[in-house]
Amino acid sequence: MASKRSDESGKKATDSPRRKSGVKPVGTQKSKGVVSSKKTSKKAAKTTGTTVRKVGSKADQADRARVDARTVDRIESLGESVVRQSLKHTDPFVDVPTRSISNIKFNKSKRLLEMGDAKQRRTLFNLGQAKKFMQTMLIADGCRDLVRAGKTLSLRGMYYKSLHTIAGTKEKTFDGQDESDVVLEDLEVAIDSLRENLHVFAKKRGTMVGNITVFDNGDEINCRRMGTGGYAIPSICEPSVLKFGKCEADFVLHVEKDTVWSRFNEDRFWETHNCILTEGSGQPPRGVRRLLHRLNRELGLPIYCLLDCDPWGHYIYSVIKQGSINLAYESGRMAVPEAKYLGIRSDDYQRCELSDDVKIDLNDRDRERAKQIAAYPWFADRRHWQKEIKRMLSNGFKMEVESLITKDISYVTETYVPERLKAKDWID
Repeated sequence: MASKRSDESGKKATDSPRRKSGVKPVGTQKSKGVVSSKKTSKKAAKTTGTTVRKVGSKADQADRARVDARTVDRIESLGESVVRQSLKHTDPFVDVPTRSISNIKFNKSKRLLEMGDAKQRRTLFNLGQAKKFMQTMLIADGCRDLVRAGKTLSLRGMYYKSLHTIAGTKEKTFDGQDESDVVLEDLEVAIDSLRENLHVFAKKRGTMVGNITVFDNGDEINCRRMGTGGYAIPSICEPSVLKFGKCEADFVLHVEKDTVWSRFNEDRFWETHNCILTEGSGQPPRGVRRLLHRLNRELGLPIYCLLDCDPWGHYIYSVIKQGSINLAYESGRMAVPEAKYLGIRSDDYQRCELSDDVKIDLNDRDRERAKQIAAYPWFADRRHWQKEIKRMLSNGFKMEVESLITKDISYVTETYVPERLKAKDWID
């Protein structure tokens, strides 16, 4: 099993002359902050097709230069603060916002997770904090070098750039990449910047195909002609890198794993139902979440999620919809509060008449995680979610999306999802 890791929709469905099936597409209602997907798509097709301002234009270069200058200034301000403290013969320190559930609050009006005001002080002369303090300075210096040079590095590359043995000792600056990754996230919140602005990227993970054209660093990508492999969603999906061109899609269907995505792509679901298909290879990385956010906010496309019926699938939906606890400081630019959960659901075993073969027994860790998710403030007052999680626990088993293959190889693409969409049968 693969590793695990949103305004209101409901616009009346309309037929498309290119649609091959009898199932109508699902759009959105007009609501605060979101416009009709159909109108938005037409506008996008008219105003952002081949006339889109390509990345690399003078305006884009000026935008990048401004962001880079601001980023360097913030990094250097951090360093200058440490120098001033040292010259005053005081213990140098860096204040880092606390990234834990105790410092996270759920904004009900925005339906987003937000970071609180609590901070942790990281000092040089504290034996338990000295290494982390040093690591923070190393990563900050490495990022400044990157931005100044106008180049980027992977998370792995940044780890190696900052790795060395301290002179006169056998002590390494980092014991592993997991340490440098955490420090990089600390630096982001400490200087109120973003990893993308620090010129650091993660390994590509996630795929897209469907009725949209994008411009990736100036190169025109027609996602209707991506073969069996699809378009690899980049880790940096900022407007300065990725721009939207002609879009004819009515919605986005996000699936959990590439194996399921491949079934939808092979069956040309995106063509017969006029949509965009994405997958995040389990817990979607930041690039995929940022892309879903932009497709929803900029193009007004509803986001529907097809995930496993287990605590990890539920958590993936939570992260897409409200944001993650660890990266709450980025929820405003990555979360999709209007995202809907299509399935699969705990009653599908009976509703779809599945066999006992698809049951995967819940273990103690599954049960504990399910109860934790049910207690999240953003799920606690959701009657349908409480019912869904309670039923799964009562069943005593979980199910993967792939379990629908036992009905028919294309049951999920030809019956399950079309019926859910047509009936607007989802959980919010």
